[in-house]
Amino acid sequence: MPHVDVDGLKLNYRDTSGDNPAIVLIHGYTGNTRNWALNIPALREKYRCVSFDLPGHGESDRSEDATVYSLEAMSERVVGAMKALDIERATLMGHSMGGMVSGYIAVNHTEMLRALVLVDTAAEPLAERSELRRRLVGAVKAIETERGPGGMEAVFDLHLQAATEAGPLDDRFVTLWREQFLMTSLDAYIHCAEAMAGRETLIPRLRELSLPTLIVCGENDLPFLQASHNMNEAIAGSELAIITGAGHSPTFETPAAFNEVLLRFLSRVHAGAAV
Repeated sequence: MPHVDVDGLKLNYRDTSGDNPAIVLIHGYTGNTRNWALNIPALREKYRCVSFDLPGHGESDRSEDATVYSLEAMSERVVGAMKALDIERATLMGHSMGGMVSGYIAVNHTEMLRALVLVDTAAEPLAERSELRRRLVGAVKAIETERGPGGMEAVFDLHLQAATEAGPLDDRFVTLWREQFLMTSLDAYIHCAEAMAGRETLIPRLRELSLPTLIVCGENDLPFLQASHNMNEAIAGSELAIITGAGHSPTFETPAAFNEVLLRFLSRVHAGAAV
């Protein structure tokens, strides 16, 4: 896969290319460009789809430097990658942690965005999620996990155990989750979790945005439902779509419903109705 060098760190990316309006896709924690496999086919006829692996995820470079994994630092690398690929203005879509990264891009580089799509994410710390991340990171550090695939297998087992405390998970989802999880470095796992747990709220700065914005959340993603309503209230004129039957990842849990909502929004944006 192609890579783009941003400040000495190579980011893996996928690009459908062409002259169509660009949409940049940013995956969530322990994910990668594969997260969008069920969405890009629905988009590529009308849009240039560019997705990046964040540092330490997928096939992008790893780093042991914790500062690389702050949400704002990752947002600046995405901006650098967009500029390197001659993307002057785009719709930006981020899922979960990718939505947090997208929030920083939206408030710091608004001029580069035509529209914003935030999927199952939050613009403020969520106490319950932050505590869970601290507990998992503490457990990982305690067992002195080795770097590499073998070590991340042990980390995944801990993460899966925590996830199933709320109920059983679909086997197909677990298989897909595991494949992507194991492509994440141990440093990215630890330092991204710490960055999310220790971040400050972006809600006051989101109130300053005048950008077409779609906020999407699965109806069963209880930790992020209120956060989605809070973002919807903060961003003037934003739209909120709750996807029936979906949890934290409607992009591949209910792709048909998600794609329909997304394409309808993008159609309005590019027709000028939401610009």
